[in-house]
Amino acid sequence: MLIHHPSFLDHVTPLGHPERPDRIRAIDRILEHERFQALERELAPLGSPEMAALAHPEAFVADIEAGAPTEGLTRIDADTVMSPGSWQASMRGLGGVTAAVDEVFAGKVKNAFCAIRPPGHHAEKDRAMGFCLFNNIAVAARWAQKKHGVERVAIMDFDVHHGNGTQDIFWSDKSVMYTSTHQMPLYPGTGAPNETGVGNIVNAPLSAGDGGAEFREAMEVAILPRIADFRPDLILISAGFDAHHRDPLGSINLVEADYAWVTAKLMDIANDCCQDRVVSILEGGYDLEGLARSVAAHVMTLMRA
Repeated sequence: MLIHHPSFLDHVTPLGHPERPDRIRAIDRILEHERFQALERELAPLGSPEMAALAHPEAFVADIEAGAPTEGLTRIDADTVMSPGSWQASMRGLGGVTAAVDEVFAGKVKNAFCAIRPPGHHAEKDRAMGFCLFNNIAVAARWAQKKHGVERVAIMDFDVHHGNGTQDIFWSDKSVMYTSTHQMPLYPGTGAPNETGVGNIVNAPLSAGDGGAEFREAMEVAILPRIADFRPDLILISAGFDAHHRDPLGSINLVEADYAWVTAKLMDIANDCCQDRVVSILEGGYDLEGLARSVAAHVMTLMRA
């Protein structure tokens, strides 16, 4: 299932900003191809501040809502902005990821891809940063636990940047495993192998210039066995596609086949331990062609479930 909504185009960023509405347009165009005719599609419902508060303090959520401008742009930091459409886009994002969780637990679909923005994995408990306002994937995990009684959630983040926000939110929570491959050193500077939380954090950093071979080794040695041993009730994917060789914000050389491969590996684990339940949520990916081709490979693989 594809979760999407036109409001994701209404989160406007400054001219030249890499996290721009054209990212969603590029994904929409490639998923209109006849290869994806069988893809079930659903508009993201409107989420709520209460959903955001599953992963963030209520005061922080209220501050973000109050900071949304009625015109122009408001800067949260050098990279992160809000426009008049940003609050609505954020709420649609949270509504979309929680609806995706509901759909897989209802058995309506085996998995879902949420083509949403703004992204989320840099948003810490009480800090918006790195293009991110709220941590979408953390809200999805908490929603699964609260609404569906899930005991264990595994998050796999293959964005080229480390998901410091997701790590921050679940640092002391043994019920959620956070695993990440990412380039290091690179923004935001976190994600060293010795950052392990309470044994629930697994970081497998890559070096500039690494490609598919190093990525697959990190997955097969450090991450996939840990996820399988964790026996999650749900697998969530922070699907950033900026480790693609075309991307301007990283120096990792993945290709579409690498994204298809890791998707299939995670689906195998989901098939073994959680009735195929996988929800994938868009994070980064800033070269439009690399993003579109990578999303196509990822979604095509998900559709084979």
